[in-house]
Order: sequence, then structure tokens, then C-alpha cells
Amino acid sequence: MSDFHQTGPITTLHKLGQVNPEEMDRRIKTFAEKHPVALILPSLISELEGEALPRILDALASVGYLSQIVVTLGLATADEFAQARTFFGRLPQSVHLIWNSGPRLTKLYEKLEEAGLSAGPDGKGRSVWMALGYLLSDAAAEVIALHDCDIVTYDRGVLDRLVFPVVNPDMGYQFCKGFYARFSDRLHGRVTRLFVTPLLRALKKMVGDLPILAYLDAFRYPLAGEFCLTDNMARVMRIPSDWGLEIGVLTEIYRNSTPVHICQSELCDRYDHKHQAVSDTPDKGLYKMAVDIAKAFYRVISSEGVMLSPAFFSTLKGTYLNFAHTAADQYQDEALINGFAYDRHEELLKVETFTEAIARAGKDFLEKPDETPLIPSWSRVDAALPAFLSDLKEAVEADNA
Repeated sequence: MSDFHQTGPITTLHKLGQVNPEEMDRRIKTFAEKHPVALILPSLISELEGEALPRILDALASVGYLSQIVVTLGLATADEFAQARTFFGRLPQSVHLIWNSGPRLTKLYEKLEEAGLSAGPDGKGRSVWMALGYLLSDAAAEVIALHDCDIVTYDRGVLDRLVFPVVNPDMGYQFCKGFYARFSDRLHGRVTRLFVTPLLRALKKMVGDLPILAYLDAFRYPLAGEFCLTDNMARVMRIPSDWGLEIGVLTEIYRNSTPVHICQSELCDRYDHKHQAVSDTPDKGLYKMAVDIAKAFYRVISSEGVMLSPAFFSTLKGTYLNFAHTAADQYQDEALINGFAYDRHEELLKVETFTEAIARAGKDFLEKPDETPLIPSWSRVDAALPAFLSDLKEAVEADNA
């Protein structure tokens, strides 16, 4: 049973019991008549063969309040795009697929490059950004939700609890972040448990009372891939193109809204999805993820006026290690009292990898302090290229014809 304790500057909405899905659908549908709701599904072609995505589609088929679903695909051939259209075509809602690697979208990405508005390399961030642009191209949705396609414990309550705080005008939220407990016979969520939270608290200890760090630390699961926001937020926020996507989105929401309009919602009793392998090279796996996330944090505090230097990063490593080892102790006890498996040696090996990532990210930041993976906001693109959103809409519809 969850608690309902409120901490930090944002509201936390807990899951305290079961809500009848038909009743929830009816309530959201009433709100959606005035505030249409769309869902973005960032998908890899490989996920069409996985166990999670067919189950997700089965659940989505019963959702009556979605005005449309936008599937934004990673790298895909023409045959794979056709396969995906057939696969997602079973859904009863209006479904559009974005073929990011197709010839029409490729030309649009080139147009952005020529205008100095790079959308960055292929990846989830760019795919999500383009899906937001497509939805903004005809103002068809006022509320936009997003979740991943690899959730093996998915049920429709995940989407309901993500959408409800934003679509309900009596609640007044502009952004909702999902959170949940990740466990099976052991604790998961290692990047959040052993890296993000200890690093955030190390930064807070070193730089003092910085409101944006208190805000970020208030999120129960800052790396959750599920969020919901208004179309106005989608128009003005920038999207990171690297693994710093989730932290970057939270930071952009902070800069464009106020904590009273931001919440986090507990989506389910237990959550599981595919697990990334830890890599000992900085260009893949959790090592690469940790480097990108750390650089996202460094950009945040630098923009708040904190001076960063080699001495700062050297001290940060030691401070992080202290918090990370404390976290390992806490989670070992959490596992013991719940009868879970817990390999402390393996956990501390991950901490060592994350410590190396902190140093690598610091070195990269000092070498290129002005580097940013942020894709320009759609409001900026619209100002520079007024016809671009119309061109995007035409391209997507032509691919789907």
C-alpha cells in the first residue's frame, strides 16, 4: 500500500487503490471532448516482435478518449515501415506513423540543418520531437501523453493515471511525470537508484540551496519514460537528442512553467521493462547513458551560475561515492526485508562504472562547455521556417497514404 506523503516543490499523486477502468475512461472522455488527447509511442522495429508491445496494443484498443495515436519509428526500411503500418493498424483509433528515416522526413531534417536548426542525430529524442511537431502542425490535440513500447507489465491504468491530471481542468497541471516501483525478485532501476539520486544529492551538497536541484530531486523516478503535457508546453520546450532526454525535459518544464502546475503520478503497483546492459565503454549501454545524464546536470547548474572546474569534478566524484555507498546500504536492507536477491558486489561495480562516467562527463564538459544536444523548440522552428509544420504534416500523411 502506497503512502500519500507530500515532499518537495511538486505535487505527488499516489496510487491508493483500484479505480474502475470504465469509469475512468468515461471521466477522461468527458474532459477530452473540450481538450483532445493524443498519445505518442516511440517504437523500434524490434519491439514489434517483443512480448510487451502486442499487450500494450490490446490494452490501448479499449481506450475511448484518444483522438489519435502517433507512432514515431526509429531506423526502418520501407518494408519495415509497411510492416509497422500493418501492425499498428489493428488499433481502432486514428493512427499515424512517422517514418523518421524515410526519404520525405530525411529531406525535412536536411532543411533544418540548412537553417541552422539541427534536430540532432537519430535517436529517441529526435523521434519524440518530430512526433510533437506533427501533433502541433494541425493543433489536433491539447493534451499529449507519451510512454515507451517495452513495458511488460502494462495495463491501461498506466495511461489513465498519466493523462488524468493534465486533461482535468479542475487540477490545472501543465505537466505530469509518471513514477512507479521497479522490482521483480530483485530491485531494478539501477541508474536512478545508484547514479541519478546520489549524484543529485552530491551536487546539492556541493553547490548549496539551488531551487532547480531541489525540484529535480523531488521526482520519485526522474528517468521514467512516461509523461503528459499540454500542447503549449510542447511548443516552447526544447528536447535533448541524447540519453539526457528525461532530465532535459524536466529541466525545460521547470524553465517554462511553475512547480504548482507540475505533478508526478504513480502509474501502477509494479513496473518492468527491458533492461540495459552495463557497458565499460563510454559510447554504449548504461555507461553512455550515465555520461549523457551527468552532462545534462552539469549544463543545468552551469546555467544557474555555478562555476565548474577540474577541482569541482574531482570533489564531486568523492562526494557522489559517499552518497552512492549509502544508497547501496539502504537498498541492501530494502532487499533483505522483502526477501529479494541482492548482490552488493555487483551493485558496487555499477557504482564504479558510474563514477568513471561522472569523470568522463566532466572532462567532456570542460572541453566543450557550450555544447548542447538540445533540439530547438517548435516555436523557434515556426518563427524561422513558417511553412515547416505544414510540410511535416504533408510528409507524414503522404507516408501513411
